[in-house]
Amino acid sequence: MASEGGLPRWGGIFDLPKKEQRLTELEHETARSDFWDQPERAQVLLRERAQLAQQVEKIRRLNKSVSDSEDLYELFAEACRTQSSDDEDIRRDCLAELDEIHASLEEMELKRMLSGEHDFSNAILEINAGAGGTEAQDWAEMLLRMYLRWAEKRGFNAEIIQILAGEEAGIKNVTAMIRGESAFGYLRSERGVHRLVRISPFDSNARRHTSFASVAVMPELDDEIKVDIDEDDLRIDTYRSSGAGGQHVNKTDSAVRLTHLPTGVVVACQTDRSQHKNKATAMKLLKAKLYEREVRKKQEQMDEIAGERRKIDFGSQIRSYVLQPYQMIKDLRTGAETSNVNAVLDGDLDSFIRAYLMSEEWNV
Repeated sequence: MASEGGLPRWGGIFDLPKKEQRLTELEHETARSDFWDQPERAQVLLRERAQLAQQVEKIRRLNKSVSDSEDLYELFAEACRTQSSDDEDIRRDCLAELDEIHASLEEMELKRMLSGEHDFSNAILEINAGAGGTEAQDWAEMLLRMYLRWAEKRGFNAEIIQILAGEEAGIKNVTAMIRGESAFGYLRSERGVHRLVRISPFDSNARRHTSFASVAVMPELDDEIKVDIDEDDLRIDTYRSSGAGGQHVNKTDSAVRLTHLPTGVVVACQTDRSQHKNKATAMKLLKAKLYEREVRKKQEQMDEIAGERRKIDFGSQIRSYVLQPYQMIKDLRTGAETSNVNAVLDGDLDSFIRAYLMSEEWNV
């Protein structure tokens, strides 16, 4: 972090000179006449250039905002000295500018913590209701709404790929694609079992119930990452997409279910009217699941070699949402908590995501 006689400049903490140097190198590389001789490598470099250009622009804007705030502060100090009637307006402008800087800084600090191999990828989100029938299925639908609202607030695109409704209410399971910068890097903090405690709206005796739902998050893999899938190892089933009825019901068997016979992994897609497009999306989901499966298997082998039996966070309880008799949401991994349960269930997840990423940074 650099300073020029006033408020801090943020180029240093975010390695602005290094980013600018790398961006210049990439611009020279992409301008070469033989750049497209290796298309897959070219795509990787173009993505890196676009991400770096965006980061550099944000750091420069932040530094400009700091400079503008310094000018406003000097005006405010002068207005106070001369007892000008404009001092209150300048003070409000100064505070508003500082609030914007603080929000931008928090966002950039959060992104700085994303250093995983696939952290900049889109995310494939899966939610499955646990045991408990209608109560658990309603909880799964509440979680889906929470993540869709979170994505909406970030300007991300969310698409339901496959969904299975509950018999009375809620959903049994759902798969969604969340497209946006670093969607996987943020949402991987949500992997695990989420626990809800509340007075059930489905219980005529108004008793308190505990419900569980699991959340799985996988990256949408780039084409350069190879996952070999033998067509002979697949069972392909087609069926009619479910819908609300009327003109929106698909009259053909366009939905596709793929079963990978060697592993038993099953994926499905019903989002498009085209069977061909649904199969292509289902293959993406299968590729991501098999890749994630191999990553977990290797991690387990590493733990055994190291003589440790670590608890894998995928499938373990990570967070409790208590709505009655008091209101509290607490992350059991980081200790982060809030009593503002309505805001969290409406998509305000960044404090929990930030706490998880910070805990990773400290544990490196």
